[in-house]
Amino acid sequence: MNHHFSFHKMKPQDKGEGGHRMRATKDNFKVLEGMSFYKLLLETKALREPHWHANADELGYALKGTLLVSIYGNKNVKEAFVVKAGEAFFIPSGSLHSIENVGDETAEVILTFSHEEPEDFGLSSVFGMFSDAVLGNTWNVEAEAFKEMKRSSKEESFIVKLEQGTPITKEMQYSSPYHFALEATSPLINNQGGTAKVARGNVWEVLRRQAVYSLRLTGQGMREPHWHPETRELGYVKEGKGRMSILSPSGKIDSYEMEKGDIYFIPKAYPHHIENLEGSDLHLLIFFDQAMPQDIGFTGSIKSFSNEVLGEVMHCKKHLFENLPTYYEDLFIVKKKNPVDGS
Repeated sequence: MNHHFSFHKMKPQDKGEGGHRMRATKDNFKVLEGMSFYKLLLETKALREPHWHANADELGYALKGTLLVSIYGNKNVKEAFVVKAGEAFFIPSGSLHSIENVGDETAEVILTFSHEEPEDFGLSSVFGMFSDAVLGNTWNVEAEAFKEMKRSSKEESFIVKLEQGTPITKEMQYSSPYHFALEATSPLINNQGGTAKVARGNVWEVLRRQAVYSLRLTGQGMREPHWHPETRELGYVKEGKGRMSILSPSGKIDSYEMEKGDIYFIPKAYPHHIENLEGSDLHLLIFFDQAMPQDIGFTGSIKSFSNEVLGEVMHCKKHLFENLPTYYEDLFIVKKKNPVDGS
């Protein structure tokens, strides 16, 4: 099965008067399980209408522009905060929320979900399903108060253009537990091969079933061969060009090049690697289906076995492995000594 999707070549499936949305779900990216991926574009003063997801948490990352994220959740939790490019936000499943472009340029945001087929409920369709009388009784007013309201339970407003954008107050600039300035953090890994910045459960406590890493590989960088024992991986190429190879249990090797705007998916425990194919940085946003994703890499794991065992298994003399350096934990990112091969 193909683990790579040329997402940037796809036409938007959903359009509104102020923007559009592209979706990669189980429906069009068959390999997906437990995760899905959206990209949302909002013009200035455009709003993704208040809505909620019945079966999935949402983890977003702003690619471009300035957004206002508003949330109303369990226990009357109410949050409204500004998100800028390079920052992430989290929406718990079932929480009513909206995303508004409050900047002076078109905004782009990527959204990942903890389900391969997220279910949405838009406020316009939910509100519209009830009669004027039911709504009047809810607020103790006459039914006539809702007579002019246009409604449809089948077609949502989705994205609307606002005549006046929401005013940004000082409080909206404050920190929120649902907001994380990922690119402003110090990298967990930093070497000649690249950097890795992380938003995961130990530094962003609100996360429940998701995490995101911002991985940059220099022109000499490679993410070493590894696998995630209990974690699925869904990646987006923000900048650059790279190569990934994945091995399936059937023995099939899926090796492909990926470019800006592409996405990929790795099932739990499937071995894979990532390497930069150009002189400029390869920047990936990598999402996981666990708040604390774990991995096992070649540099830390392979030499936990004896050189004799490794030699017999790989049908070679044991001195090959004797000459390899021993590491007691994974290097994670390595600097390439050899030129890019043609495989």
